Amino acid sequence: MDIKEEDSRELKDHPRAQQERLAHIDFMLYFLGELRRQDVAERFGMGPSGVTRDIALYRRFAPGNCEMDPAEKVYRPTPNFQPLFKHSARRVLTALSEGFGEGLGEDWEAMLPSDTPLPLTLPDVAVLAPISRAINRKLAVKLHYTSVKSGKTEKTLVPIALIDTGIRWHVRAYDRDHEEFRDYVLNRMENPVALENSPAGKGEMANDDEQWSRVISLALVPHPSHPRPGLVCMDYGMRDDVLKIKVRAANAGYMLRRWSVDCSPDHHLNGIEYALWLPDSFALYGANNAQLAPGYKDPRELAKSIQAL
Repeated sequence: MDIKEEDSRELKDHPRAQQERLAHIDFMLYFLGELRRQDVAERFGMGPSGVTRDIALYRRFAPGNCEMDPAEKVYRPTPNFQPLFKHSARRVLTALSEGFGEGLGEDWEAMLPSDTPLPLTLPDVAVLAPISRAINRKLAVKLHYTSVKSGKTEKTLVPIALIDTGIRWHVRAYDRDHEEFRDYVLNRMENPVALENSPAGKGEMANDDEQWSRVISLALVPHPSHPRPGLVCMDYGMRDDVLKIKVRAANAGYMLRRWSVDCSPDHHLNGIEYALWLPDSFALYGANNAQLAPGYKDPRELAKSIQAL
């Protein structure tokens, strides 16, 4: 929830809980085109008098934003409506498609008809909980982990972050056995226990992980073989036919695969899913998982192969 700059000073004098209620009023008017008193009462567990005060306060800050529809007894946005808050598109889409919720059950009601592909795999919350506690409190965890190469082994990790690769959830962690930072799949973990007497030590925290701390700037363009490059520019909101993004080096390969970006130097991946191309493969230099990016070839290896011709 962000207050628009011109309204921020006075609004921030009000309690945070009230700001959240005003943001909800703003949301309902802006994205659903209607606000009923019970929308606020049910969402925040308030009585009628409290709802009346909040709506009056909202109308004081934004006097031209809504008017009462007497026939249906509902507030509606006016043609001159201007949102009082800055709304994150990501959060708005989550609310519209999944509803609001704070972990009280799983059957949240969508606010609009929608369909979001279900993830094929989600971690067990009994595994996730001790990992998230350890990240928050900067503790080590002991667990059993099954890998393709080593099978099941016991590990002591210092987890620093969660990573959604688009396919599965990973944990970025310092491995005390291998003495380096690596990625571990949550679903391959068993019986993690946060070690209360084993805090993260020197060289084991997030700011010690060079791959996590390093941010790479990438410039993506419409794929040269795409039949309508202008449409790609529209799809991705490009400026001057370029989409500029920043990713952590630790996540670069995962993200480029997730976005189906052709990273081959000669843009030879021609499937319809490849709408984007990375012209400068040197931008991924030093990213340990760059090889996960579609079509990526290490520029150093390419240079050697050219010299050998």
